[in-house]
Amino acid sequence: MSTGVGPALDHLLVSLQLTDSAFPSGLYTLSHGLEGYLQARRVDAATMPELLEDLLRHSVGPADATALALAHRAATAGEWDELVEIDQRLFASKLNRELRLASTRTGRQMLETVRLALGGAELDRYTALVVAKRSPGCQAVAAGVAYAASGVPVEQAVASDLFAFCVSFVSAALRLRLTDHRRAQITLRSLAPVIAETTAAALERELADLGGCVPVADAMSGRHERAEARMFVS
Repeated sequence: MSTGVGPALDHLLVSLQLTDSAFPSGLYTLSHGLEGYLQARRVDAATMPELLEDLLRHSVGPADATALALAHRAATAGEWDELVEIDQRLFASKLNRELRLASTRTGRQMLETVRLALGGAELDRYTALVVAKRSPGCQAVAAGVAYAASGVPVEQAVASDLFAFCVSFVSAALRLRLTDHRRAQITLRSLAPVIAETTAAALERELADLGGCVPVADAMSGRHERAEARMFVS
């Protein structure tokens, strides 16, 4: 959808729109494993930022950020079979049911909304693959296609999505009383070097490298899935 503004500004505006906490992707329903850590008493206010850094480096970066970068390139090149393989591999790398469900639920919600807001043949093609159940519709892949369809450069796309993850995680920490609004902003600003590092690493990976290694986080997710009371779906 044309906006009549210059390309650089338009790319920035798309990034801001897709990472806005008000964008209806369903991220507000996720704690990204944080609630499970809190239930197990494995995190507190002091260690929450450290946990977030670890998840960026060892989970989100090697998995979702890498998939986003690969999906962006595949959609730009029109390599749809490759994009399906990326989506399937990312889905398979999520070992817990609630993580897979969270990824596909937010991915499909993002896809539905972004098709209405931004439009583009790439989004229509990817939607058809998801509807046909050829592609799972993971959030990171949907985001990669959305950014590619809007012409947002891949580095900016990856960094933007990583920042959106951090905002969602810290917002969950606020609701779980692991931080306050001012400390949340300090945490987000302090993560800039980690986001830059994680973005650079994601851009260098190939499909065979996709997937994180976070056994403790997987265990916390498994505990959370069986918890009797939960505020978040992940």
